[in-house]
This record gives sequence, structure tokens and C-alpha cells, in this order.
Amino acid sequence: MATPLIPGIDPGSVTPVPYLGGWTQGAESAEVRAPYDDALLGRVPVMTPADVDAAVAYAKTALHAEPLPQWKRAEILDRAAELLLERRDQFGRCIAQEAAKPIKTARVEAERAASTLQFSAAVARTLTGETVPLEASSAGEGKIGFVLRVPVGVVGAISPFNFPLNLVAHKLGPAIAAGCPVVLKPAMQTPFSSILLARMLIEECGLPPAYLQIVTGGGTTVGGALVDNPDVALITFTGSPEVGWSIRAKAPRKRVGLELGNNAPVIIDADGDWQTAVAKIKIAGFSHAGQSCISTQRLFVHESLVEPVSAALVDAVKTLVVGDPMDEATDVSALISKGERDRVKSWIDEAVADGVLISEFPTTTEAAAAARARGMQIVMGAPNVVRGGSHSGNVSALDLAGAGLLDGLSSDYVPASLLQSAILLHEKHETPLPEAIGYVTANIADMLGLDDRGEIAVGRRADLVQVELAASVPVVRSVCREGQRVC
Repeated sequence: MATPLIPGIDPGSVTPVPYLGGWTQGAESAEVRAPYDDALLGRVPVMTPADVDAAVAYAKTALHAEPLPQWKRAEILDRAAELLLERRDQFGRCIAQEAAKPIKTARVEAERAASTLQFSAAVARTLTGETVPLEASSAGEGKIGFVLRVPVGVVGAISPFNFPLNLVAHKLGPAIAAGCPVVLKPAMQTPFSSILLARMLIEECGLPPAYLQIVTGGGTTVGGALVDNPDVALITFTGSPEVGWSIRAKAPRKRVGLELGNNAPVIIDADGDWQTAVAKIKIAGFSHAGQSCISTQRLFVHESLVEPVSAALVDAVKTLVVGDPMDEATDVSALISKGERDRVKSWIDEAVADGVLISEFPTTTEAAAAARARGMQIVMGAPNVVRGGSHSGNVSALDLAGAGLLDGLSSDYVPASLLQSAILLHEKHETPLPEAIGYVTANIADMLGLDDRGEIAVGRRADLVQVELAASVPVVRSVCREGQRVC
């Protein structure tokens, strides 16, 4: 037997998934390889729409025949959180191998997944209904009304590659807390974290097998079958906006929960603590090579700070170590696939052609150099900082999801506040307003950008410079809109 790179996963055989009360290897299978060095990690079943329909029917039957009481849900989730913390290193290794997430970051994901299950257990214990004051109406005199929370039904869960454990926990934890059986389709690039979690839940934590089934396979086949099945009451999806909104359009009668990628900015105003912001962007901006649904794509910087922020950012990024995800020193490793590597490179090349390259950092660890010497196809590019581009390219308009930084002068819009600049730029590209905007300032009124009526003030200021980046948010403020109002 080949030596497993992931504890508990035999690379020489098909790893079975929980299905119809047992475990199946399916009729066909597909290889799963490490993004960093293309090593074979294992094989998983390639399931069919008919398999999905059978799983949903089995789950629906169990929901009515074997309902899961609240105390049992909480007990299962508490036990799972406890075991997950004990096995943090094992799960971290799995994440690092299948997602190329640096091992020190992968362990943090395992810890976050345990917290997710702990919070879910707390909710399971406190799910309550409410009473309705029917006597508020004369027709209701002598009557009492009440509402109970009951499971919505079978949950179809579709998870992405970038957080293969915690985002699965985000879907399983609340569903189990609510007493809903789940049919889960993990990303085919990263299925093993979810399979190991399912083993633990079913074999060690007491979750009935019908309450968690895994259907591995393609997004259009297996994922599409989950969306189309009429007995799936709720779809929860994390991934690209294009796919997410298409799911919403295809399932108008289902409940649909979407967590989508975005192109959100960080804002550094003239009075902001830009040194702290740069230090945080260095870490958050390139974490998991920028492949995160909370990755910030832009940095708006006050004109007076552009030069020191750019210089400090270049110096900070130079210290990032690029290499083997299993190396404790590594900060940035491979993108998830060769196709993603080529896409990100083409977008950065486009931005460079439109602007001025500040610096490229081809730093590698000894492990990365050794892997190249052995002829391994490393799906990895150096972090980049680019400055001076326009806002017409893909990096400005779309979700980069890669390790690159871009900044350029905003000449099209000169609004009253940096917040308004962010909004107008998204309107220019016809992209949704970002779900989160990081704002670094000492003045909360400037951060909100509101006039005395609580509306976004629109005016003209010629002191705004924009920096675009594949990063994560150093300081997060949630912003939503109704017309021109911030609510």
C-alpha cells in the first residue's frame, strides 16, 4: 500500500463516502491530486444524478421516521467539536495537502471549524418558538397562539475548495442543530476533509447515517441534481456569484442560502493608521494565495498616503515565504489548479500592461526549489504588487482570487468620500456592492460618508487614489444599501 499523505486516506484505493446508511465507493472514481506538487492523494467516487435522487429520498424518509431530538443534536455537535480540536493536526494536514493551504493556516481552519460546531450546539439547545398575542384583537379573546421551530426538510449543501473543512462545518452544524438531514457535495478538488469529518460524526459522535450523505462528483451533474430535486427544501451554496445566482434563479420555490465571492475594498483615509493596515494586509491579503470569499480586491488610499503605503506594502510583501504548504515557514503556496494559476497570471499581466509593475517577489523555500528540481509541476506564482493601472481590466472589475496587488489613479469618479468612490466604481463595472468594506480612519463620520439626512453625500474631491488588491479585510464594516441609503 502506498504511504498516505493524508492520515486515514489510502491513495491506492477509492475512499468510500457515506451513502444510503452505509459507505459506497461508487461505480466510477476520480483521482484527487495535491495542487502543490501533483502528488496522488487518493480517489473518490464519481456519483450520478440518480445517486443524488436516491440519497435525497433516503434522507427525507429518515426525517419523518427518525426525527433527531434537540438534546441529541447538541450532544453530537459538542462531541464533534471536542474531537475536532483533539485532531487539529490531522485535519490541518488534510487541508494543507488537498487545498495547498499553508499548514499553519490550515490548523487555524480546523480550530475555526470546531468553534462553528460549538456555536451550532449552543443554538441546538436554545431553539425556541414564540407566543402570539391573539387577544390583541377582539376576535382572539380567550385564544392563544404559538409558533414552533421545526426542521425545514432535506438540506442540499454545496461547498467550495478554499475552506474544505470550516465551510462544510458552516453547512453541517446549523443543519444538524435544526434537525435537518444533509446531502453534501464537496468540491472535487478537496473532498477528503469533509469525508474525514463525516466519518467522525457518524462513527464516533452518534449522528444517524441518514442525516449526512456525501455525493462526490461534478458541479453540473451532482450539484445540478441537488438543485433540481423537488424534495430538497433548502440549498446552501458557497462559491462564485455566477453559479450562486444561477442556482437562485433555478430554484425559486426553495430556500436558498448563498455565500458568494466578491470584489470588496479596504479604505485608508488620511488620518488612518496605515502602518497597522499594511501589516494586516500583508497577512490577510495573501492568505491562501488570495483564494478566499472574503478576499479584498481593492485598496482605496488617500492621495497624501499613496507613496508611503505603496513602499511599505512592497517591503511587507517581500518578506512572504512562498513554497511547500507542509513547510511551517510557508506563507503563500500554490493556487488550486494550473488553470487558476494561468488565469490569475493573465489578469496580472493585463494589469501590468495597463500600468507599471512595482515589484515581483519570486521567493521560494528550499522545499519548493527541491520540488522543481524533481520536475514537479508547481501551481504557484509569486506575489505581485502593481501600480498605475486603469479600472477597465479584469483585476478591477472581477474577483481575482489570487496573489496579486494592483493600484491606480481613479480619474473617472471624484466623489465626496472614499466610501462613495467604492460604490461608484462597482456601479461602473455593474458588479454588486461589496458585502464588506474595510475602512481605516480616526473619524467615523468620514467612514460612513453620510450627510445630516443619513444619506451618502455626493460631491467632488480630487484627492482619491485607488489601490486594487487580492487581499482580505483588515477592518470590516458591513454595508448594505436601499436606494442611496446606508442601513
